Amino acid sequence: MRIRPAVAAVSLATALSALAAPAAPTSALAADRAASSDTVFSHVVVDGGKDIVLGLTTRKTVSITWTATDPDGVAASWAYLWHGPNTDDADGILPLYPPPGTCTVSATDPTTSACKVSFAVDAARDLDHNGLAGTWKVLAGAQDNTDDWTEIDAAGTARVKRLARVTVNASPEPVKKGRTITVTGKLGRANWESGSYTGYQGQAVGLQFRKKGSSTYTTLKTVTSGGAGALRTTTRAVADGYFRFVFAGTATTGPATAAGDFVDVR
Repeated sequence: MRIRPAVAAVSLATALSALAAPAAPTSALAADRAASSDTVFSHVVVDGGKDIVLGLTTRKTVSITWTATDPDGVAASWAYLWHGPNTDDADGILPLYPPPGTCTVSATDPTTSACKVSFAVDAARDLDHNGLAGTWKVLAGAQDNTDDWTEIDAAGTARVKRLARVTVNASPEPVKKGRTITVTGKLGRANWESGSYTGYQGQAVGLQFRKKGSSTYTTLKTVTSGGAGALRTTTRAVADGYFRFVFAGTATTGPATAAGDFVDVR
């Protein structure tokens, strides 16, 4: 937390009264001043609590909402996302030039303001290496009505993830009932460094089936993606229906679901 105390003029009368009064310990005065000037940030939410999943050329608007509370009222407040070991050594900032937030003072509590900021994210412009996938932190700051300001480096968190894609192909088509169906596919994800989608190896992917006329998919088994993200498994032909692969996602990569591939069972 970083706090900049305001510079206030002291009248002669105030100074004389202070001389007449018993002196408080320096540490106690510093604590009182810090407590009176600190802004408290709460209810910090990024993009409605959803992960920020970005492909190679994804462009989207991201929002941060928060509540700022200060005994002296909030004159201005701001927030942005950053990634890295600390703010001085951050390797990513979203947005690069953070705009001020829009704040509305509570009708029932003048010390509390509800704030929001929205900004554009362009994956091709803002993400230059895959290490940026994962947890980002929210820096929140505010200036109160006495010109004191407070910044909290980690007022909240958000997940920025690489977009995943998964394909499926079930064959042969048509197939006799009871015969073996081979289901293949590939799991890939956005590689922000190469500018392409590359295979995601060693990941658990579910094989699901939906019988013709039904709206519900059932998981048949779990397959682990191989080299270059390759997926391959077999199952028995039971009835007409759709096969698909489903990937739940990881801490750095978003979920993905293939469109169902229909197999005619005769």
